[in-house]
Amino acid sequence: MNIKHTLALSFLGLSTVFSSCGSKTDSHEENEVLSSQKITKEFIQKNVDLSVQQYEYMSTLIPEDKLPRTYEKAEDKFITSGTGWWTSGFYPGTLLYLFEMSGDSSMLKLAEQKLEILEKEKTNKGTHDLGFMLYCSFGNAYRITGNEHYKEVMLEGAESLATRFHPETGVIKSWDHGKWHYPVIIDNMMNLEFLFWASEASGDDKYYNINISHADTTINNHFRNDFSSFHVVDYDPETGEVVARKTHQGKADDSAWARGQSWGLYGFTVMYRATKEEKYLDQAEKIAEFILNNPNMPEDMVPYWDFNAPASDTTYRDASAAAINASALLELVGYTKDSAKANEYKAAAEKMLISLSSEKYQAKAKENGGFLLEHSVGSLPHNSEVDVPLTYADYYYVEALKRYQDWFLND
Repeated sequence: MNIKHTLALSFLGLSTVFSSCGSKTDSHEENEVLSSQKITKEFIQKNVDLSVQQYEYMSTLIPEDKLPRTYEKAEDKFITSGTGWWTSGFYPGTLLYLFEMSGDSSMLKLAEQKLEILEKEKTNKGTHDLGFMLYCSFGNAYRITGNEHYKEVMLEGAESLATRFHPETGVIKSWDHGKWHYPVIIDNMMNLEFLFWASEASGDDKYYNINISHADTTINNHFRNDFSSFHVVDYDPETGEVVARKTHQGKADDSAWARGQSWGLYGFTVMYRATKEEKYLDQAEKIAEFILNNPNMPEDMVPYWDFNAPASDTTYRDASAAAINASALLELVGYTKDSAKANEYKAAAEKMLISLSSEKYQAKAKENGGFLLEHSVGSLPHNSEVDVPLTYADYYYVEALKRYQDWFLND
């Protein structure tokens, strides 16, 4: 199969106490079970069917003007957000993926209902997360339906996002709050995909050039010698000089927050997809090497919430990081020039998906608030969304299932 051609057709426009998730001390029997499983069409279908069932159930818990955020099992509390919360686009995005994979029109209808309330965020200039909010939702909707209105929404949203770029720093500003001067988080690499789409859809190179500047500046300032990433780089807004390198959600300023590494891996894979510049492929491969060869990566390939957290049965895992990694690695398979790396990436992604689809991480039907995956961590330092389901974990898990089906099972 020519993965590269398939990839080109597949995209728009182009710690502490938890004992059941296991670690490097996972039992031999458990690892043997995981190793013996294969991803087949039947495997994908089984997980898609369960996902549709879960999201149908979840839809009964969500008020019309809200979107799902997480679920707290201990209190049996389903937590929602407004459209302005950064994760608002993942629920309709997941529904749209499930519609494509299952053909169940109820998934499309539910997504369209949420797009109606989400549309107003196209004018939101106060967040860098419009890629997550609008591209994962309206982007998938436009790709599937061809509805020109969705294109118009996204073009206006892309212009709103572009206002957060300033040439003095060369990067898109992340936050307007806190004691920061001009903070940029590694997460911001994920929103560049939206601007690449806008550049192609509008014919305006401005968005493309913003992405190049942001990515190059991020390479220069966000990464350590081992290609792990700081979470936050704070810039002087007038000179563009680095003021500080910090964390907000990781264990320490010099630690490797797991999901941050995943955002970087995915983001630079997208950069290579859109530009074919070798420096971005090199960056993605080196981030992948840090993640996959990290001595603190558990056997089941679902990382601890921070790579510098203790390798222990009592350390929280982050299923969302594993889902993002799996999706990114499956795309990277089609770009790397090294067949050994391609095999490594594919095998790692397969193990991640098999682990996430196991009873250790996958919720049972009509449990977990309807979310698909358990055991993600939002921000442990803030005691926020710790060991809970998260909408973006579900989104990238389903995206990875879809990518595997489209790219590796359709020959």
